[in-house]
Amino acid sequence: MGMGHKMDLRTKISTDLKQAMKDKAADRLSTLRLINAAIKDKDIDARASGADEGVAESDILAILGKMAKQRADSARVYEEGGRLDLAEREQAEIAVIEEFLPKQLSDEEAAAAVEAAVVEVGADSIRDMGKVMGALKAKYTGQMDFGAVGPMVKDRLCS
Repeated sequence: MGMGHKMDLRTKISTDLKQAMKDKAADRLSTLRLINAAIKDKDIDARASGADEGVAESDILAILGKMAKQRADSARVYEEGGRLDLAEREQAEIAVIEEFLPKQLSDEEAAAAVEAAVVEVGADSIRDMGKVMGALKAKYTGQMDFGAVGPMVKDRLCS
């Protein structure tokens, strides 16, 4: 699939942030500020370790994926504790974060991606797990939960 080069993520996030200010969309604005802050932190780390510019698009996707996952975990805890108001706030933040993430792969698509990566790197034992995960990360960062994919890769290589 050719990605026609849309506006890069960084630009899209700051454009949306300015728009949220104009719209006085307080909740949206606070989530966008959190995203921006997380990216800036990573930029600072990257420069400290000698990178010329800030983090790459793939790093931003990883940051967004992590933020969405943390909020999904919190929402689950709140729901179990009967705090639906708090759970809803987490869900609202996830919705904003997900606007910047590519569509998440379904379970079937993830399984097919694992299969393709196994074939692509010629993996034939659990020792090749790192190679398979590397191939998946190169292609699907931000689109799949690698924590959940690990066991799938392990099953596939152990069978």
